[in-house]
Amino acid sequence: MRILVTGCNGQVGFLLKKMLINKCELLALTRQELDITNETLVNETINDFKPNVVINAAAYTAVDKAESEVELAFAINSDGPKYLAKSANRVNASLIHISTDYVFEGNKLGQYLETDKVNPQGVYGKSKLAGEVSVSKYCSKHIILRTAWVFGEHGNNFIKTMLRLGKERNALSIVNDQFGAPTYAGDIAKAIIEIVNKIESCEPVKWGVYHYSGTPHVSWYEFAENIFAKAEQKKILENIPKLSAITTREFPTQANRPENSKLNCSAIESEFVVVPSDWKAELDNIINYL
Repeated sequence: MRILVTGCNGQVGFLLKKMLINKCELLALTRQELDITNETLVNETINDFKPNVVINAAAYTAVDKAESEVELAFAINSDGPKYLAKSANRVNASLIHISTDYVFEGNKLGQYLETDKVNPQGVYGKSKLAGEVSVSKYCSKHIILRTAWVFGEHGNNFIKTMLRLGKERNALSIVNDQFGAPTYAGDIAKAIIEIVNKIESCEPVKWGVYHYSGTPHVSWYEFAENIFAKAEQKKILENIPKLSAITTREFPTQANRPENSKLNCSAIESEFVVVPSDWKAELDNIINYL
């Protein structure tokens, strides 16, 4: 099995490389090694390596900056996946592409299904949706994996931000009216590997869109509470800051955030026997996020 991973310096790509390095013929490339917005380079890389599976973990994820860096966001999140999809299809490779909850408007009551109407509210979400459309159009054997609230030991994320601010401040205000599920990057990597295993087994695969995220669902405020409770238990902060719950209106940002990022993960559980990410269990390793 030959596997190409793009974006291997990102939160998910870094752990994918770590988990796959001794289990297959692996070509894991950083953005500097493979700029997916360069169609010629994408074609040359895939034609030379001839992967059985391409895993696209490369993405533009600066949600607020995307509002002013529209061309760059679409180049990485839309054009890149299109080039990968076309090239993967030419060599009969499967493509696993990571997407996001931001493709939804975020105002649904209850959990989002893969079949729910998409309606992204900002440049980031629109660019990621455009990437989904290209992947589904140009690669017949594709899995689009939507996830949310990703965190991992490598890269920037909410846990690291909270621990840094917890050292610097005595009080923090955290948004309490946006709901979703934190998702450990390592669990996303494991879910992708399970998908790869099914592809390798030659069992029939139901191609298309799947949701994968954590459990239980919480607000950002509740997530922060859990982070600091674990930091206090593990004695990794001298003082725990006082938390105050605020509304989205009280914390304006350049890009709109979905109020509801709850993803229903029953389809991926059924098709690939993958369970949701247990983010509370991962907090036991919170020392790794300092």
